[in-house]
Amino acid sequence: MATFLYKLGRLTFRRRGFVALIWVALLAVAGIGAATASTATSSSFSIPGTEAQRAFDLLEERNPGNSADGATARVVFKAPEGEKVTDAENKREITGIVKELQSGSQQIAKVDDPFQVKAVSQDGSTAYISVSYQVNSMELTDATRDSLEDAGKDAQKSGMKVEIGGDALQVMPHTGTAEIIGVVIAAIVLVITFGSLVAAGLPLLTALIGVGIGVSTITALANVLDLGSTTSTLAMMIGLAVGIDYALFIVSRYRAELADGRDREEAAGRAVGTAGSAVVFAGLTVVIALVGLAVVNIPMLTKMGFAAAGTVAIAVVIALTLVPALLGFAGKRVMGRKARKAAEAEKSPEAKPNMGTRWARFVLRRPVWVMLVGVLGLGIVAVPAASLEMGLPDDGAQPKSTTQRQAYDMLSDGFGPGFNGPLMVVVDTKNSSDGKAAAARVSEEIESIGVVAVAPAQFNKAGDTATIVVIPKDRPSSHATEEVVHDIRDAGGNIKADTGAEVLVTGATAMNIDFSQKMNDALVPYLALVVGLAFLLLMLVFRSILVPLKAALGFLLSVVAALGAVVAVFQWGWLGSLFGVEQTGPIMSMMPIFMVGVVFGLAMDYEVFLVTRMREAYVHGESPGQAIVTGFKHGARVVTAAAVIMMAVFAGFIGSSEQMIKMIGFSLAIAVLFDAFVVRMAIVPAVLALLGKKAWWLPGWLDRALPNVDVEGEKLQQQLTDESGSAGSGDGGGEGERELVRV
Repeated sequence: MATFLYKLGRLTFRRRGFVALIWVALLAVAGIGAATASTATSSSFSIPGTEAQRAFDLLEERNPGNSADGATARVVFKAPEGEKVTDAENKREITGIVKELQSGSQQIAKVDDPFQVKAVSQDGSTAYISVSYQVNSMELTDATRDSLEDAGKDAQKSGMKVEIGGDALQVMPHTGTAEIIGVVIAAIVLVITFGSLVAAGLPLLTALIGVGIGVSTITALANVLDLGSTTSTLAMMIGLAVGIDYALFIVSRYRAELADGRDREEAAGRAVGTAGSAVVFAGLTVVIALVGLAVVNIPMLTKMGFAAAGTVAIAVVIALTLVPALLGFAGKRVMGRKARKAAEAEKSPEAKPNMGTRWARFVLRRPVWVMLVGVLGLGIVAVPAASLEMGLPDDGAQPKSTTQRQAYDMLSDGFGPGFNGPLMVVVDTKNSSDGKAAAARVSEEIESIGVVAVAPAQFNKAGDTATIVVIPKDRPSSHATEEVVHDIRDAGGNIKADTGAEVLVTGATAMNIDFSQKMNDALVPYLALVVGLAFLLLMLVFRSILVPLKAALGFLLSVVAALGAVVAVFQWGWLGSLFGVEQTGPIMSMMPIFMVGVVFGLAMDYEVFLVTRMREAYVHGESPGQAIVTGFKHGARVVTAAAVIMMAVFAGFIGSSEQMIKMIGFSLAIAVLFDAFVVRMAIVPAVLALLGKKAWWLPGWLDRALPNVDVEGEKLQQQLTDESGSAGSGDGGGEGERELVRV
């Protein structure tokens, strides 16, 4: 592989104008496709194999006009102090809003008058209008949302407090500011790392081109493939981070080769041949982790994983082709001013050991202590993970300034927290001899469980399917509400045995519970698949059993520690005000598996980039201890910069008003912090120092069975040595051209 990539690097360097033109053309085509594509009108969310989804499907089949999975809204009214919503003037205003909503959009399925359906609190201070839509929240038009918001504004003129809850106003948050913050911090880190504006700008430029192509392609295909806006957000987040990092490693290696005396084309070839090999395998681990999300069997998550994996693949190809091409345009300006002056004076710019070298020597002197401090430190941070409670955040997790949160609080105060998350019980009476009796039995069983209210059963036209709305006592995301769902389902088994009627629990709250359970059940198989495949891949890269095993165990330690930090902040509320957490609650159910997928791929980046340099030095004859020092000498500063950049990109999302985006940003940033600086920079060299030569041991039979992908460039070195020996002085490379590939 190193030989092929070496030739590719030289080719793209020589044909830099043609290569750059191709990438600009691809960006233009993707941009035009995104601009001309029809707007995505659907972003369906389904959870195959769950009871909640089966209930939705049954209702769609038996009562298609009911729009069971359509968006909902609640316009909540609170009368001024000393008044009631039932007062003549207030009642007239609310009734007028009902009529306004009914005629406000063709997407509306039903608007309930609170005075007819008894949606008025006992003290008469609060009432709410329930609005049901024919389509889900992502399919609502802007005009429909505007009419809903306008209705609320009109009602406020009467003096009543009016707020709107439900998922009808739910839109994906705008995260443009987050990306800008991440890019600015990345630019600062790159300038500090390279000491050259040209070298710093190159990774940023190539990363933005890659993200532009990836996100534009997703936008262009969104309507055809039913891709939601979260898909492009994830692709942008990950694509930007890995795109900068991959280019960073190629540019860094190129500068090292120039410092060793290579001519520019040769330096580009060797940079792509060595660091490029690490980029390929690092990219493969990220792709495996993202594509592996398909095992969860949730279509939306699968599409998100594949789309983000595609963006990562683009970042890899750009690093291998566009980066060396742009290096050709950059000339000597890619080197810092000090390095250029040193080169002109034919002096080495490095007069003393750098920070990476000093740290590696410190670890070699005290490997046991470094390992113990690292492991125990992460272990302590991981303790809260044992109390992990999973669910999906409801409107109660929104900032207090939002209308959704205020509507949530008004409903809780006026009716009880359970009104924010009603359950829908579907009774399939097709195989029952007496459907009405069966539905009545279901209502009785639910009332005996202990809930606030059970609405009368509503049958479809055929009379073979009934729906019963149940109001639990506690808020939607509480453990008590989850127990109510399980109790109803348990009772349903006995009812089916006695009456033949099947009882299914659905609704947004039940769907969230089923989603959480499905994610929990998929975590172990997903971990086994991703870690297993990556273990095999890393065994190919490092020609070792213990190094990949150590990499996987270190990753698990950093992920559990990151989960512990997430629980402490978002579930327990520690330092919550610092991160803008206004209400604690369960951790988003997709967080553990999502974090495993993304962080595993990124963690393996650092493992590959850092340890391949050690492996390269070891293969070229250095002792195990000296190889560790060499790896840190050349890789520590770049890996540190890469980690800081990635943390900056992710941390930018902590400022989002959406709890979900905030949680994702925090979890990924803290996981990268733990994995890069504690696991890879401390625990990994300590373990390698203790293992010595055993770290690179591989059974002979396995060594013969595994293909040699030559990531460390051993074959490339031999080939270049043979060529330089037979070619004499060569074609202008000088002494540097005849040198071996230096580490």
